[in-house]
Amino acid sequence: MVNTFGSWKSPISSDLIVSQSVGLGSVSTDFRNIYWLESRPTEKGRSVLVQFNSDGTTTDVTPEPFNIKTRVHEYGGGSYLITDGVVYFSEKTDNRVYRQVIGENPEPLTEESLKRYADFVIDSRRNRLLCVCEDHSIKEPVNSIIAIDLDGGKITTLAEGKDFYSSPRISPDGQYLAFISWDHPNMPWDSSYLWLMNLESGEIELVAGSAKESICEPKWSPSGKLYFSSDLSNWWNLYSRNDEGKIECLYSMSAEFAYPHWVFGLSTYSFLGDNNIISAYSQNGSWHLATINTTTKQFREIKTPYTNISSIKTTSEGEALFIGGCPTEATAVIKLNTETEKSTILKQAIDLNIDPAYFSQPVAIAFSTENGLTAYGWYYPPQNPDYSAPEGELPPLLVKSHGGPTAAASVSLNLRVQYWTSRGFGYVDVNYGGSIGYGRQYRERLDNNWGIVDVDDCVNAAKYLVKQGKADPERLVISGSSAGGYTTLAALTFRDVFKAGASYYGISDLEILARDTHKFESRYLDGLIGKYPETKELYQQRSPINFTEQLSCPVIFFQGLEDKVVPPNQAEMMFEAIKQKGLPVAYITFEDEGHGFRQAANIKKALESEFYFYGKLFGFQPSDQLEAITIINSQEAQ
Repeated sequence: MVNTFGSWKSPISSDLIVSQSVGLGSVSTDFRNIYWLESRPTEKGRSVLVQFNSDGTTTDVTPEPFNIKTRVHEYGGGSYLITDGVVYFSEKTDNRVYRQVIGENPEPLTEESLKRYADFVIDSRRNRLLCVCEDHSIKEPVNSIIAIDLDGGKITTLAEGKDFYSSPRISPDGQYLAFISWDHPNMPWDSSYLWLMNLESGEIELVAGSAKESICEPKWSPSGKLYFSSDLSNWWNLYSRNDEGKIECLYSMSAEFAYPHWVFGLSTYSFLGDNNIISAYSQNGSWHLATINTTTKQFREIKTPYTNISSIKTTSEGEALFIGGCPTEATAVIKLNTETEKSTILKQAIDLNIDPAYFSQPVAIAFSTENGLTAYGWYYPPQNPDYSAPEGELPPLLVKSHGGPTAAASVSLNLRVQYWTSRGFGYVDVNYGGSIGYGRQYRERLDNNWGIVDVDDCVNAAKYLVKQGKADPERLVISGSSAGGYTTLAALTFRDVFKAGASYYGISDLEILARDTHKFESRYLDGLIGKYPETKELYQQRSPINFTEQLSCPVIFFQGLEDKVVPPNQAEMMFEAIKQKGLPVAYITFEDEGHGFRQAANIKKALESEFYFYGKLFGFQPSDQLEAITIINSQEAQ
């Protein structure tokens, strides 16, 4: 059937995206059973620990209304630990640590306070739980590593004095504790340090780290050898510390064997016995899986269909567990036999009954950008087997600027992407300079250049696809959330390539962000822009709110009113300025959402509202029955 781009009817509905899907993460095993967390939009985003049973069924471990989630660093992660049939977890509503014998009701372990807890590890030798603590009883929260006595809940501080701590990991014999620290103004991917504490004497030794080195994921082998990732060579590679204290690279490769510490509990590698490691690694924006023999240093790639791999754990039977995603299958919890390389799906995020012919396949693109450099992205062409566009018509293109900005585009099936492509949009997910997956030097392109390099790369991705004949230059739109929302607003304000945009809890005033954000990111902008207020003028120059007279295209804003990372006033100021200028603009708020939308109704509302907005602007009629939204200064509103 011939029909204009944007008006194609698709089986990938917003209801399908939110009603049947769950978020999967934090795989673990107690060497008897397999567990993971499920974030459920239909339960207002409640996070539930699930046990996988031998008959292939699952059982909820977490009873209602408990919600396993921590807000340390605001982004959380590392919210639970399971050992010997007992779960220790952080409860979202009161931030307390709870202890739950599986099958029984959880009981609080810590008292009510302004403390938050994350990244748990058991010290069975001393009958205590170790974790990161963030104390919010003073103006700037204080971070430390603490021990919680399992009998009475008494708290003892083990390490303090640094601005941030993560990854407490205890040696198999219980004598040593490895952990990571870093200080303002650095983020953990800029500069961090690995320490070793003797739990008997209290002595602390520096193992690795420097002002230009990022350390990730310390772990102990079964025999008690310490491993970690370092980007000393430009790439996050795996290293070990031998018995003499010497640091050795396990396998040198131009690939990333780690992910930046945005959240706690990341796991990109695990041990298969004492002589083998199974690890995920990223090359050219796509993730792979391999084993490395720790003695012979032999590297063996494991062929899998998965292009996004995380949360790797291993079982006592030598199997690997991980979260895996690929362009044609929903994200799933995977069990892999590392000898036969046969994988089994334990749980998928969504049960899809859709012909894969409706799925657009991502194409890796590399394109020229400013200063003679090359940037990268993933392009998804419009794809729907039931339709074709009128001859000569070019599709609208949605340019996605990912968040972070120290993050990357994910190469796995994303129904929100397919929502657009199956309706006739092209879609490009840009890995602009500053993204991870291409080495430290690529990450550092964004140093002092946020709002410039990222914007240029998104603009040049759109120009590249227009030049390739894959996009209509009059229907180019850009969309992003959080830091990606800032890139979106900066591109719309300081460049004239895009015809519309959507900002999801995006930043419009960098000065307000520098003065009014949480501790973890409170000095992030020092590296991305410059020290504040010494470079106040730069902040003003790169803030879209100060140059609304340059913005000449419509924008739609989405904002959670409980957002502590990017407060609502960021969107409100920009909305009012555009409204006063007379440009079409819409502002959609959600009272019970924070930084990121987790509730099914809100996810659906945001997605459909953005689509409705573009339909009105570009004059195509969506085949979906969409709820009308108020567009200020539009012809319909006048």
